[in-house]
Amino acid sequence: MEAERIKNAIIGSGEGGKSLAWHLGQAGEQTVVVERRWVGGSCPNVNCLPSKNEIWSAKVVDLVHHAAQFGMTVSPLSINMSAVRQRKREMVDGLIKIHLDKYKSTGAQLVMGSATLVGPRTVQIQMNDGGTRTLVADRLFLNLGTRALIPPVPGLAETKPLTHIEMLELDRVPEHLIVIGGGYVGLEFAQAYRRFGSRVTIVQRGAQLLAGEDADVVSEVSRILTTEGINIVTSAQIAGAEGKSGSRVSLKLQVAGVASVLEGTDILAATGRIPNTADIGLEQAGIELDARGYLKVNDRLETTAENVWAIGECAGSPQFTHVSFDDFRIIRDNLAGGHRTTTDRVIPSCLYIDPPVAHIGLTENEGKRRGIAVRVAKIPMGAVLRTRTLDETQGFMKALIDPNNNRILGFTMIGPEAGEVMAVVQTAMLAGFPFTVLRDAVLAHPTMAEGLNVLFSSIKPANNAIQTKDR
Repeated sequence: MEAERIKNAIIGSGEGGKSLAWHLGQAGEQTVVVERRWVGGSCPNVNCLPSKNEIWSAKVVDLVHHAAQFGMTVSPLSINMSAVRQRKREMVDGLIKIHLDKYKSTGAQLVMGSATLVGPRTVQIQMNDGGTRTLVADRLFLNLGTRALIPPVPGLAETKPLTHIEMLELDRVPEHLIVIGGGYVGLEFAQAYRRFGSRVTIVQRGAQLLAGEDADVVSEVSRILTTEGINIVTSAQIAGAEGKSGSRVSLKLQVAGVASVLEGTDILAATGRIPNTADIGLEQAGIELDARGYLKVNDRLETTAENVWAIGECAGSPQFTHVSFDDFRIIRDNLAGGHRTTTDRVIPSCLYIDPPVAHIGLTENEGKRRGIAVRVAKIPMGAVLRTRTLDETQGFMKALIDPNNNRILGFTMIGPEAGEVMAVVQTAMLAGFPFTVLRDAVLAHPTMAEGLNVLFSSIKPANNAIQTKDR
């Protein structure tokens, strides 16, 4: 079959890829997106949004468990995981329809199939419904994504462990869920399934959950999870695994030199992700990888091949949907003659346990490592009056302040609506405001954001100087 010459080809329909496709399509440029499986990428199908859908179902379960605390009597609670799954599926179906409508309205073409590079900017597609198609593009954009890593533990792959994809399709509550990994995915599912009724054990190779986070954050998160009945095993080496996930499984552990066997019914592998860059012909197109297997890019997201860009996680960008979207904006603006780069981006993050953990900017650990002097402000969430109305006083707010110019260098919050409050601080950081702007702002009462008044008022004037609403 003769190759088709087109303007733009995009492999992968994740956040950055689809946004770029819709932008180029609306601009009247011929654009073809090749997607292997998930319309819209992993976020609306098997990752961010469906996981938060089920996490909210678990939140409702927890509220019902504590109904008496709010003056209500509830009959014995039963969990219908089929209904939980169906609610999630209905949301995903609605999101897919939105995506398909967007492709139709913008004129970008979505092709379902597996893409292989067979030459410079030359894409051969094995169509999902049969047949092949070959495209030669003036410009090629790679939005390849990542996939869950199964650790190379003897016997683990043979147990058929769950990943986040299979977890979201469970129609049952595991009797004893063993979560390998103490990062975002592991902690979110651990708490959710504990609330659904599973016995849960988290096995973490490192000395703490959430590697790299400040000690006070890790301590509070650990306390929250253990209070809910989750068992946490850190500094654990897994020597082997046996059984079949979904029936009976066992892990051979070494913790502080002591051997033990942990038995359960299901295993969730949540130990990180690897890029989808192998066996798709990158070498045929002159596209190089870095030492970790990610696409080698410069700060404009240009690969080593001419007129080929990378977007999102496959480019080594931080593994968040909002970062992939910003990658799209960088490429979009540079195609129009701009000069945007990935340099010095300040990336926010949210861990959606309950209460959630939100962070942006510098951590205390990072400040110490880099020799950056900071002033630290910290208050318990109980000092924010809105938490008293909800009976949700766990957690804290913490800010790191530059002692020279009073600007906010970092912010962390563990508490209700943490992500929304963080966005307020992020805005102040982007504007270069000193902390006194938020300290003296008239914020609505009673709201979570009002806690920023309390947090920044806790900072004592340096050298007894009077601090005003300087800008």
